[in-house]
Amino acid sequence: MKTPSIPQTRTVEITERLPVSTGHEVIVAGGGVAGAAAALAAARAGKRVLLIEKATLLGGLSTIGLVNWFVPMCNGRGRKIMSGMVDEFVRLATRDSYDTIPEGWRDGGATGNPEVRYTTLFSPQIFAYTLAEYLSSAGVELMFDTIVTRPLMNGKHCDGLIVENKSGRSILTAEIFIDTTGDADILRRSGMPVVIGRNYFTYTGMEITLESCRRAVEHGDIRFVYQVLAGGEATLYGDHHPENLKKFNATDAADVTEYLLLGQKRMLEKLRTTDRHTRDICTPATMMQSRTSCRIDGDYTLQEQDHYRHFPDSVGAICDFDRRDYLYEVPYRTLVRSGYDNLITAGRCASGNGYAWDVLRVIPPAILTGQAAGSAAALAIDQHSPLPELKVADLQTVLQENRVSLHFDDSLIPRDGGGGSNEGGEPI
Repeated sequence: MKTPSIPQTRTVEITERLPVSTGHEVIVAGGGVAGAAAALAAARAGKRVLLIEKATLLGGLSTIGLVNWFVPMCNGRGRKIMSGMVDEFVRLATRDSYDTIPEGWRDGGATGNPEVRYTTLFSPQIFAYTLAEYLSSAGVELMFDTIVTRPLMNGKHCDGLIVENKSGRSILTAEIFIDTTGDADILRRSGMPVVIGRNYFTYTGMEITLESCRRAVEHGDIRFVYQVLAGGEATLYGDHHPENLKKFNATDAADVTEYLLLGQKRMLEKLRTTDRHTRDICTPATMMQSRTSCRIDGDYTLQEQDHYRHFPDSVGAICDFDRRDYLYEVPYRTLVRSGYDNLITAGRCASGNGYAWDVLRVIPPAILTGQAAGSAAALAIDQHSPLPELKVADLQTVLQENRVSLHFDDSLIPRDGGGGSNEGGEPI
């Protein structure tokens, strides 16, 4: 397959008069679960919030990216670790949808079945619709099908965002901007130091077959009608990444196009080995399924060796989704960079290195950091404080009042300091 390329053109300077909107206090760019949680937290704190999404559905990778799995939210020994909006979003994702919550965890309590981890699948399409309904009812203004082209920077202060949609190009202003694009689109264009990751070739869609329909009828459960069809089958650790194929840069237009074309081509090749009357693609991924795209080089970068470490500025305790026992705390400093007074991030853009970036980026921690970012935005406005200089103790009080567990219990640390594998977990 010929590698697509972006044509190089000469530089043209354009002078343009753009309308300016001044009606919001907090603008969230990116409507994945981190952005949804951030917008919801800021709106509940009484702020006028706008959530911008380039697609036509909320949820990001969890919905249009078909990564519709709440990874383990417990330590693998029967103790739930993550809480706050994580609990809320689990209920929301499964309220109108199928689920796979294990018996013993269905009440969402602090303890559950120690033999299996607390996880669930859900309908990505239904979750996207319920998220939109939920946020709208909370007073969050939504703007779909809108691209943030660049921030307007005054030194390290963001005065506004240039956006483009069917109405044309305009400038949106606010006091605080939260980048939850997953690719750090605002932050890297602001001049903030960032780290760009490389992604293995993972491209999946959902297939429906006559056999899967029979299976769903036999079980009386619609979730059995869906099965994964992979164009790219690489695992988190790079297993099954095609030999001699590069890793992909999700911030490069040519790389994204190459990734999508290759994934679609390979899915077609697999389909063509089966009877065309017996199967169909019911849901393709409509975004690049990147894991580590681009993140800030924050005031602190979470490391894999930070497991079992307490942080005084923790905004929440999280667990390793792939290994039992391993526990982390997320420092507020992973969401901000000193000098950039009104920019903050969450989710896949939080500052983590190596495997710790993977631990941070999945759905439950993304919700947790989104809740922290939205709450911090509201507090920074109330206290007239630059985000990196926010009184973290006040933020922690707000988060605890909203049921977030800031620190893990030391009694959960294994005596040998080790952990275990994620037996019975879903692949990711």
